Amino acid sequence: MKHLTGMMMGLLVSLSSCGKSNDNPPAEKKAPLNLVVNTVVSTDSSGTVTFTAAAENAVSYDYDFGNGYIRTTANGSTSYTYNTPGVNNYTVKVTAKSADGLTVGQSLSVAVPVSTKLLWSDEFNQDGAPDPKNWGYDIGTGDNGWGNNEAQYYTDRTQNAAISNGTLKINAVKESYNGRDYTSARLLTKGKFNFTYGRVEVSAKLPAGGGTWPAIWMLGSNIATAGWPACGEIDIMEHKGNEPQKIYGTVHHPGHAGGNADGGTTMVANLAGAFHKYTLDWSPAQLRWYVDDKLYFTFNNAAGLPFNHDYFILLNFAIGGTFGGAIDPAFTKGTMEVDYVRVYKH
Repeated sequence: MKHLTGMMMGLLVSLSSCGKSNDNPPAEKKAPLNLVVNTVVSTDSSGTVTFTAAAENAVSYDYDFGNGYIRTTANGSTSYTYNTPGVNNYTVKVTAKSADGLTVGQSLSVAVPVSTKLLWSDEFNQDGAPDPKNWGYDIGTGDNGWGNNEAQYYTDRTQNAAISNGTLKINAVKESYNGRDYTSARLLTKGKFNFTYGRVEVSAKLPAGGGTWPAIWMLGSNIATAGWPACGEIDIMEHKGNEPQKIYGTVHHPGHAGGNADGGTTMVANLAGAFHKYTLDWSPAQLRWYVDDKLYFTFNNAAGLPFNHDYFILLNFAIGGTFGGAIDPAFTKGTMEVDYVRVYKH
């Protein structure tokens, strides 16, 4: 038994030794080293900043531009255009990542000047009806409820659109009027203010309730001759009361209109309970949509698209229809409240 035990022990030692000889220590993971970030701020007040980052062992770079927008690049180089007027400071965070998933970060402060050249605005400071130099009205129901089976009759009455205490109130009211069960208003700058390219900013508080459909949007000024969607449509903000937290930004053009339009969405907390800023930045290269200065959708413009000529602005509050959806039977009145509409020239 002692001899057998010795043999067994020898075998175990031998097997143990063989096992150890096959163990290779794991390769050491590599982290990015010596991250360097350089910035060049455009001197033309366009808001464009060019970033260049480099680090040893890095295979990608994440940029947090300090306004809620994040971008990843492989070579570390990128550019970003800020759109808030004035000189604003942003804390930009750059994170370099290695092939092993290890990271190193660096934060830097960037002062960005953006042109404050105001092209046109309405601050809604004068109580009463909206300024007729700025706004006209679409009246009635349009063709089949403005083409969307909407339930309201649009009027030019102050019951449906009026200024008080520094804001424009567009009121949708449940009432029997000219064969419809609801009234509201649709204001537009057509023939009063038209423009090509720039930044549109609108501060608005949206209504609540199933079936409500407020919108801030633009149509090509050539709609009478070109028709829709050849004239182009740019929806700066659309909201469904049946989707309380969601905002839509959309463009309609030939081949991409109605349910086939190009667009994006974002979720916003306390949407109907507070004022939020809705922004469109429009250039020959791109159209960009923001809520409270946070970018959520970008559309690449091109010479062949109908987004390179004059447009006019519309503010309206629809009820129901193919987009607004089912109307809450308990709905009696809602208000789309607008603090200002401002258009800046690039």
